[in-house]
Amino acid sequence: MENKGKYYITTAIAYASGKPHIGNTYEIIMADAIARYKRLTGYDVRFQTGTDEHGQKIEEKAKAAGMTPKAFVDLQAAEIKRIFDLMNTSYDRFIRTTDDDHEFQVKKIFRKLYDQGDIYKSQYEGWYCTPCESFWTDSQLVDGKCPDCGREVHKEKEESYFFKLSKYQKQLEEYIEEHPEFIQPESRKNEMINNFLKPGLQDLCVSRTSFKWGVPVDFDDKHVVYVWIDALSNYITGLGYDVDGNHSDLYKKYWPADLHLIGKDIVRFHTIYWPIMLLALGVPLPKQVFGHPWMLVGEDKISKSRGNAIYADDLVRYFGVDAVRYYVLHEMPFAQDGTITWELVVDRINSDLANVYGNLVSRTLSMSNKYFGGTVNTPDAQTTEFDRELIRCAEETVKKVDAKMDELRVGDALEAILDLLRRCNKYIDETEPWKLAKDTANKQELNKVLYNLLEAIRFAAVLLSSFMPETSRKVLDQLNTEKRDYDSIQHFGQLEDNHKVASDVKPLFARLNAEEVLAKIHSDLDKPAVKHKDEVAIEDFEKLEIKVGKIISCEKHPSADKLLVFKLDFGNEERQIVSGIAKWYKPEELVGKKVAAIVNLKPVKLRGVESQGMILSAEDENGDLEVVSLDKVAAGAEIR
Repeated sequence: MENKGKYYITTAIAYASGKPHIGNTYEIIMADAIARYKRLTGYDVRFQTGTDEHGQKIEEKAKAAGMTPKAFVDLQAAEIKRIFDLMNTSYDRFIRTTDDDHEFQVKKIFRKLYDQGDIYKSQYEGWYCTPCESFWTDSQLVDGKCPDCGREVHKEKEESYFFKLSKYQKQLEEYIEEHPEFIQPESRKNEMINNFLKPGLQDLCVSRTSFKWGVPVDFDDKHVVYVWIDALSNYITGLGYDVDGNHSDLYKKYWPADLHLIGKDIVRFHTIYWPIMLLALGVPLPKQVFGHPWMLVGEDKISKSRGNAIYADDLVRYFGVDAVRYYVLHEMPFAQDGTITWELVVDRINSDLANVYGNLVSRTLSMSNKYFGGTVNTPDAQTTEFDRELIRCAEETVKKVDAKMDELRVGDALEAILDLLRRCNKYIDETEPWKLAKDTANKQELNKVLYNLLEAIRFAAVLLSSFMPETSRKVLDQLNTEKRDYDSIQHFGQLEDNHKVASDVKPLFARLNAEEVLAKIHSDLDKPAVKHKDEVAIEDFEKLEIKVGKIISCEKHPSADKLLVFKLDFGNEERQIVSGIAKWYKPEELVGKKVAAIVNLKPVKLRGVESQGMILSAEDENGDLEVVSLDKVAAGAEIR
């Protein structure tokens, strides 16, 4: 296969404040489809995603959970990565903005911009939206609320460092004019030009002093680097960019990025702030930024607070990974918002995956086994117009998919493949193989019909490998073919001669009883789902040292109402443990109890007080909590 060169694609890094819903997860699935298709067609692909883990919102959420910010983001990043892995995404690096190599370069980037006069210190006063981590002026607010998310804002005044955006505005405008493909779709580009560049850019606040959870400014320790310099830099730090010029081979090979795939709500940060940062650093700009639309539930934006959030793992539980991938990729238009409901997913699975695709594969393989014992040969019968139309459709589908994927019209590319599958079904109706089978004189004609169907199905399966990788593999396995690469679908007729397909035909997608499935879904989701963490080996459990400790004393934490400070006797030693259970217990109620505690956790400081372990407790569905207590066993006994 021809080597078409490098292709570097990134997603926006997910904010590590909670579990991503399907609207958040759509982006990584779309990026994966693009990355897989580029690999299929001969590109050397680098695909990066990850998590954005700093900021005031995370600091506040960690505090509310009685955790350190790092412990909190470790949990959130693991959950985000679990969802991305569940959806079978083929990223090369999952970067975290708490990674040491990233933080090291962010400090250097900030200092470089400061040393060359692009960053200066001043005072900031404005309206701040904590969820969006954005400042706004009076004129930018919509009905007194954040123009991006519609939430409440609050007035903040603090000393900050500012980045001189206006210094590079003209260069950015020239770049956008000279590279019309830079911002896509066109509507996003017009929005950036008319709403932000034409009115003139204001200097950007790039540090904060009102919270501490961030990359510290190494020459002014009151300040932490503001989220956008920190988060946006991941696209180059993840490749091994170095401010001093000692770049890694990965950076030299893959930068500039070919595509930043992001949500339409953060186009401004990626097409104004980010390229200006790069101009200031003397780094080449990315080739393209695509602001994809949103996935809505019905006509509403997906929101956990509204209670309408749908999650990828719930969808997968009922429909499987590839069906979910198919739905979100097929149903998202190029420039307008897409929509998802449980009912629509069921309808689409039945209409496209069960009826059009699954039924086609099943009946074609069944006919091959029934009429030829599963063996099909390269045809030598004369071609008809029906044959030529099917062959032409298969070869043209490859070209259509290429063109649509080049334009990032992923849904349209999938629809083109579905059209090929529909044409196969029409071909069956035209040729009526069951009638041909009634007369042995038609054996060559029947062989030709089944060969053409199997070959067209192979074309579709190879193309679908980027969108539905496991389904594609299953189909190609049932076809028992080695012809699975892009070169093999340039010309019709590559399916091996004297070819034997699988005799055990397994359905790809069962037709769903909509009423039953939807009733079960709504019943299950109305009650808490039973969820388990990933399985661990016994060796992992044995790493934990869990002992019985007798509570000697218990006091309220001096600066946190939710925390209690314990002294525990473990037989041969005493330990101090801080626990967030003040809501359920008065200190005096716990003195004298023997409890279970993990004693080999790395010590942490919770609101300034060191904790040398963790007391185990259980919480029910009503939020009531009880510590795990033991009466008969002596202090120091090990639990195993």
